[in-house]
Amino acid sequence: MPLKRPFRISRYTVETQQTAIVSISDGDCTGYGEATANPYYSSSIEKIEESVVSVRSMVEKVNGTHPNDLWHQIEPGLRTDYFSLSAIDCAYWDYYARANNRTLRSYWSNSETDSILSNYTIGIDSIEIMKEKILEKPWPIYKIKLGTPDDISIIRELRTVTDALFRVDANCAWTVDETIRNAKELKALYVEFIEQPLPADDWEGMRYLKSRSVLPTIADESCQRYEDVRRCAEAFHGINIKLMKCGGITPALQMIKTARELGLKVMAGCMTESTVGISNLTQLAPLLDYIDADGPLLLKEDIATGVSFQKGRIIYSSNPGSGAVLK
Repeated sequence: MPLKRPFRISRYTVETQQTAIVSISDGDCTGYGEATANPYYSSSIEKIEESVVSVRSMVEKVNGTHPNDLWHQIEPGLRTDYFSLSAIDCAYWDYYARANNRTLRSYWSNSETDSILSNYTIGIDSIEIMKEKILEKPWPIYKIKLGTPDDISIIRELRTVTDALFRVDANCAWTVDETIRNAKELKALYVEFIEQPLPADDWEGMRYLKSRSVLPTIADESCQRYEDVRRCAEAFHGINIKLMKCGGITPALQMIKTARELGLKVMAGCMTESTVGISNLTQLAPLLDYIDADGPLLLKEDIATGVSFQKGRIIYSSNPGSGAVLK
């Protein structure tokens, strides 16, 4: 899936996003899940295909099994490939809801009120291009990717073209001292929080920051699976859940529950998925404090219809399940 513009973060640049769509069907109802290729997490299309094939016979034997039960049946065989596990889990949740003529979110939320707003992400680029991206896409909340020698200057310059709320994501690129120093300046520039300032395994540094940063810190690379949530509670103010990293909707629901018990803020984010993946992700919105669901908005051409956005507001499809339909 070619992107509208090259998408750069602190460690690499993406111009075309490879993705795999998994479908589960009984001939009448079909559910969809998605997993993207991502070198940082050793995810490739070939690996996803091999993993899906390895558990296909188990999935084909289910007959009304609850999604939680299916997840626990196939997880042992996919423990080294949670991206594929997520795609299957999401596809089955979607199928299960469609087969019962229910929206996916109705299984955990009865709220009919407007949910939280999604941010729109601005990747690292020249100042002028970053400004252009903002002006091309007026939005109430932007997530700004950082991790350069000029991060504070970037935010100051972007402030000249918008009054929108900013969130910043350093993608592991800062040191403890940089974070403390940057947080003070960023707070004055109407920044809401800092996502993953330090390397994922720098737990000592993050624990030090938690009581010293003037802005909240949100774990991303440090929070991949359910087992990471309790450790993150010691070192961060919140967590960012990615369905592909944690293994799908089933464990994400457990991560949200545990995070709430520990007093953490909860965010869910995307990995440049199409509307297939984002239609699944946004079903969790009623349970969240923040969401980053802009994947399809970064693509030149989407491969599905389903959830959409109006200036950050989530507009759900009227179809059951996730509502996603392949084009």
